Amino acid sequence: MGRPPRRLVSREGIMRAALALVDEEGPDALSTTRVAQRLGVKGPSLYAYVSGRDEIVDGLHALIVAEMDLADATGPWTEVIDRWARSYRAAFAAHPRAVPLIAARPVRVPAALEAYARAFDALRAAGWPEERLLPVVRSVEYFLTGSALDLDASPEAGLTGENLPAGLDPLRTAPPHHRELAFETGLAALIEGLRATLAGLDRGPGGGT
Repeated sequence: MGRPPRRLVSREGIMRAALALVDEEGPDALSTTRVAQRLGVKGPSLYAYVSGRDEIVDGLHALIVAEMDLADATGPWTEVIDRWARSYRAAFAAHPRAVPLIAARPVRVPAALEAYARAFDALRAAGWPEERLLPVVRSVEYFLTGSALDLDASPEAGLTGENLPAGLDPLRTAPPHHRELAFETGLAALIEGLRATLAGLDRGPGGGT
C-alpha cells in the first residue's frame, strides 16, 4: 500500500494561510499552530520556512503591499501622496483585521521600503528639506493607519435619540458612508496643511522668498 500524498508547504502558502486566518478570525488568532492547522500539517513543519510569528506578520504585510499601486511616483508631490494614501487604504480595506499586527511591527518589507524611497524622492524634488522627509511621510502614514483601523471598528452601538445627550445628534444621524467622508476630509486637510508648511519653509523665517 502506497504512502498517502504529502501536503506541500511553501513560504507563500504559509503567508496566504495566515492572512486568510487573520481576515476571518482577527489578529489574536494568528499563531504558527493555527496556520499549520489550516495547511493540514504539524506546527514544527512551518519552521523550515519561517522563524516564527513575527516573520509571518512581515510576510502577510508583503502580500498586502503587493495589492497596492505604489510604483508611480511621478507628478506633483501632492498627487503622489494622494495616490499613495488611496492605494494604501484600499488594500487595507480588504484586510482591516491585519492592520493592528502590521502597525505594531517595524517596516521590514522590501516593497514597502521601496515605496518610502520613492516618496522621499518626490518630496525632495519638490523642495522639502532633508530633515522633513521622514516627518512628512510619517504624518501621512499615521493618518492612514488610523483610518485603516477604523475600517474594522464596530458600528456605533446603542446610539439613539433617547439615550444621547443634547448636542450629539451627528453621532445618531451619521450617514452609512461617514468613514469614507472622514477619510476624504482628513486627507484633503492633511495635504493642504503640508502644502502650507512647505510654502512657509520656502518663505523662510522672515516671510520672504
